[in-house]
Amino acid sequence: MIKDGMTVGIGGLLTANHPMAIIRQIIKNGVKNLTVVGSPAAGLEIDLMIGAGVAKKVATAYVGGESLAPIGPFFRKAVVDGTIQMWECDEAILCTALRAAAEGLPFLPWLGGVGTCLPHINPDLKYFQDPIRGQTLLAVPALELDVAILHASWGDPYGNIQYAGNTYADILMARASKKCIFQVEKVVPNEDIKRNPHLTKIYGVDAVVPTPYGSHPFSSDGFYDLDREHLKEYVEAAKAHTKGNPEPFNQYLKKYIFEPNSHEEYLEVIGMKKLLSLYKW
Repeated sequence: MIKDGMTVGIGGLLTANHPMAIIRQIIKNGVKNLTVVGSPAAGLEIDLMIGAGVAKKVATAYVGGESLAPIGPFFRKAVVDGTIQMWECDEAILCTALRAAAEGLPFLPWLGGVGTCLPHINPDLKYFQDPIRGQTLLAVPALELDVAILHASWGDPYGNIQYAGNTYADILMARASKKCIFQVEKVVPNEDIKRNPHLTKIYGVDAVVPTPYGSHPFSSDGFYDLDREHLKEYVEAAKAHTKGNPEPFNQYLKKYIFEPNSHEEYLEVIGMKKLLSLYKW
């Protein structure tokens, strides 16, 4: 479902609820030239996609790992060197662009960003005069996704998706996409979904993929915490690559992405002891 040149949305926020199992498979499949739309504050998964040569353009307000990496190493270097295209925005503008796509509109108006440099460095943002009040507003174009790849707590075989925690911008991404793939910690019967209908945030998705620990090395709300040691290993390998030593990053890709033949084999590489140490509840 994910082909070269597509516009792909990646769910989650900062260090939580990222569809890492699918992202690793995208890299392993050799998909290229993706326009990657991150959540309003994307994590190091976007940095990994840049380092692995998957992304040609990125639309998000932030790429990093907070205290682990204030800015993603590959992201920083690629933007400075001009090797990827950057669709500049803040968090609210990104959500407005997704909402316009979700509603089938060419654009939506937004007041935030008026008077800043954003419309000058992102020519897709257009000033216009509000015909009602005469205010100057920004026209934020719709950001339509070919595929949204998201991670949630559980879902049923009919595509009903439930969250144990925050949905972040996942609902907007799901509605803004032509196709929607959800990896979930577990697939449950429809009867379990009906017991707590208020937890159902998204329904009718195109694929539900059972992937326990699928967000690792990031956290999954209600299931496990982030693996700080693994993320530090990644950041150090990425930094080394950006400073002219690609070997640590090549070894990272080999160990965690190219050598494991399945998600289960990836989990074996991580190890049961490490996985059990990440339980939050």
